[in-house]
Amino acid sequence: MGAHALDPGLDDLATSARAALVREIDASGAWGGDPRWREAFEAVPRHLFVPYYYVGVLGGYERMWGEDPDPRRRERWLRGAYADAPLATRVRDGELLSSSSQPSLMAKMLTELAVRDGDAVLEIGAGTGYNAALLAHRLGDGLVTTVDLDPEITASARRHLALAGHHPAVVTGDGARGVPEHAPFDRIIATCTLTSVPRAWLPQCRPGARILAPLATGLIALRVRDAGHAEGRFLHTPAFFVPLRGDTPPEPELPELGGLPRRATSDDLFRFLLTLTAGRVDPHEAYAVWEREEAPSRERYGVTVSGADAWAWLDDPEGPYTWPLA
Repeated sequence: MGAHALDPGLDDLATSARAALVREIDASGAWGGDPRWREAFEAVPRHLFVPYYYVGVLGGYERMWGEDPDPRRRERWLRGAYADAPLATRVRDGELLSSSSQPSLMAKMLTELAVRDGDAVLEIGAGTGYNAALLAHRLGDGLVTTVDLDPEITASARRHLALAGHHPAVVTGDGARGVPEHAPFDRIIATCTLTSVPRAWLPQCRPGARILAPLATGLIALRVRDAGHAEGRFLHTPAFFVPLRGDTPPEPELPELGGLPRRATSDDLFRFLLTLTAGRVDPHEAYAVWEREEAPSRERYGVTVSGADAWAWLDDPEGPYTWPLA
């Protein structure tokens, strides 16, 4: 049957399920700042990019497959492909290596990327190719580059994109190093969690470029001033992605939290501060800041990159609360 061909009875289901997903994203307000993204989500069939995926079950993962011999399971696969939920697409030895992000979060990130007609965009983390297809639908294939370290991931992303009628540049390489041969870029969007901002990205950006990337458990939006400087604040949106692999510092482990109040250790904003400062700030010191500043929201935090230095901060990049990044 192939990933591009559905059972006759599933064609209508795919159309209605995609329309329902678009309505759900619309209701969330995710693309309120740029409703043109609705057209991309209406046009790009997500099921082409997830011919199989995994759902968590007791003791591991269950594989859902578009060519399952059981028609009921094929229908379940298709309905899952259009759920507003992340889908695990590559698992090895019980470890999640790649996923298709939650569509409403993708819509939010694409809207926050603030693209303009004619912008050249670099995506870090090709995944299934679905995000690159949305970008290509909006901007055109020639303005989109996506990169991933894993050749199996880029090969499958390239196939999925071709099935959807798109042919952006799909590059196998270390995303932390960017793609200098396709620079300069007006926008960089990462779909994997960073521990810091790769310095190689900045020289590949035009002045005024925007970088949007997961960092800690949030989304940082940076404005690039020049090849050595960028600065910006976090969005209010929480975000959880697989880590960026390649030439990048390892993700620090969260410390033991013994002795801290449960109301703090179970609070999303305190966990964000802990993740942002992990390995550099004692958790009791982080708790003192969190308490003193009345549980600050993500938007009060920011990041500055200046030459070889990079640091996170609360309220003011030159203020009393600053923490070095790798």
